[in-house]
Amino acid sequence: MEGKIKYEFLAKMWQYAGPNGWYFVSLPTDMALEIRENLKWQEEGLGRMKARAKIGKSQWDTAIWFDKKHNTYLLPLKAEIRKKEVLESDDEISIMIWI
Repeated sequence: MEGKIKYEFLAKMWQYAGPNGWYFVSLPTDMALEIRENLKWQEEGLGRMKARAKIGKSQWDTAIWFDKKHNTYLLPLKAEIRKKEVLESDDEISIMIWI
């Protein structure tokens, strides 16, 4: 991804507790704080920052969201990606994102 900064990390997928809760991975806190410190100017409303993500063979355009409660960015994982990559809650996932 030319002109983008690449980050790689391992994280566990988790589900938001609300009804029909979305699935997310939380970026490592130190990584999130580095991103926020250097790239916060790219945030749109509500702490949303455009990104490209890759898990396994799946790559897609998405956004990460800064969550003050968790003090990190959250990457939502759509059903399509979870199904393609056979992901379940608490799976530790190798993830790449470009911002």
